[in-house]
Amino acid sequence: MSVWRRLIDVDLDRSGNARTVVTVGTFDGVHRGHQAVVARAVQQAWTLGGRRDGHAPVVAVTLDPHPMTVLAPDRAPMMLTRVDRRVQLLQDAGADNVLVLGFDRTVAGWSPEEFVRRVLVDGLHAGVVVVGAAFRFGARAAGTVDTLRTESAEHGFTVDAVELVGAGHDAPWSSTAARSAISAGDVEAAARILGRQHSVAGTVVEGEHRGRELGFPTANVPASGPVAVPADGVYAGTLRRLDEQAGAAQPAAVSVGTNPTFDGVARQIESYVLDRDDLELYGVEVEVAFGSRLRGQVRFDGVDELVAQMRVDVEQTRAALHLGGTS
Repeated sequence: MSVWRRLIDVDLDRSGNARTVVTVGTFDGVHRGHQAVVARAVQQAWTLGGRRDGHAPVVAVTLDPHPMTVLAPDRAPMMLTRVDRRVQLLQDAGADNVLVLGFDRTVAGWSPEEFVRRVLVDGLHAGVVVVGAAFRFGARAAGTVDTLRTESAEHGFTVDAVELVGAGHDAPWSSTAARSAISAGDVEAAARILGRQHSVAGTVVEGEHRGRELGFPTANVPASGPVAVPADGVYAGTLRRLDEQAGAAQPAAVSVGTNPTFDGVARQIESYVLDRDDLELYGVEVEVAFGSRLRGQVRFDGVDELVAQMRVDVEQTRAALHLGGTS
């Protein structure tokens, strides 16, 4: 598997004039609709053939940053995944190679025809192009699936457009729908769209040590990064280290908010790993996944009331995660 950060870095086996199967999109979140597109690309790769293992290379092209960040920064959405996570998810979905195409004013100015020639034809030697049925591309998003089909006749590739509506759904899976669910704190609805729990990665920072003093030491990650953070409240979830000591995700009660009981200002993700007071995580990058929402953020009248509620939160976390009682 290869990850290319520029078109000129693309390195493909061109022996026998081999062609590729290419899928293109921002792919933010790599949700179930995106996964369906990549799965179709894999199917097409077996039909196209060309390699000794029997199928053509599948190349996923993801745009980074999000086009709106360049074209209308004030309307740019929070992302569902960082680009490194997006690359991994695309590979997990079946892409052999990923091209991270840097989106800037120059790329934004390419006409649909120029995009096809530069990226799909000259850069990736596409034999099949697989996209979502609503795919738009090129300057002013003027290119459509019909544009691709017109260009395919000239350049010798075929086009496969995939509807992103899943069985039993009346609306397409979309990054916008996932962001809306996360913003509302409905992390379970987001998981149904994404096909996995939404998660946020960040580096643990030193806090006020109140959690440890209250018997619930937390790993605190700022909620100000580029990835969408669920609405303020308490969630049942998990925490996993991302450093060299990375292991299995550990069950955690997760609080998102400003800690209003103590007149906090900075919004944070505070994770208490159940029954653990021995974790030293300052400066460690972790991933926090959100399984289900337990309650909204509350300002308590005193510490005793807060601690009592934290005990309830922990037990509700155990129940939500289908864990036994306190060990």
